[in-house]
Amino acid sequence: MEHIIKSVEAKFIKKDIPKFNIGDTVDVQLKIVEEGKSRIQTFEGTVIARAGSGLRETFTVRKISYGEGVEMVFPLHSPFIDKIKVVKRGDVKRAKLYYLKRKVGKATRVDEKIEHSSNKGSGPSVSEDQTSAAREEAK
Repeated sequence: MEHIIKSVEAKFIKKDIPKFNIGDTVDVQLKIVEEGKSRIQTFEGTVIARAGSGLRETFTVRKISYGEGVEMVFPLHSPFIDKIKVVKRGDVKRAKLYYLKRKVGKATRVDEKIEHSSNKGSGPSVSEDQTSAAREEAK
């Protein structure tokens, strides 16, 4: 029975979802249909939770709008989500950021994660031919 459910769910799982984690600032673009017309509405905020797996996976985004905290829970594979963009990577040490609900003002900010490059050196690599040519010019 479980095999049948997974095969049916596989048809509806989206492939173009970017990787994002708790603490990241994301911009979720929703398809809104009103009176037969369709438009895109954005909801930008901090991801405070992820839950579930597979087709049933959800994520919670929190933002401050006109001084009030607003949270929305989105199904990750919903057809109403047009696009998810990661605006900023967050550096947090918890799986759920529910403590942000009690914070006010600047205390609600999440530190930004600094991406390190895979190069061990501090600058761009220079070949031996270029360095020997530079030494000869200096002489």
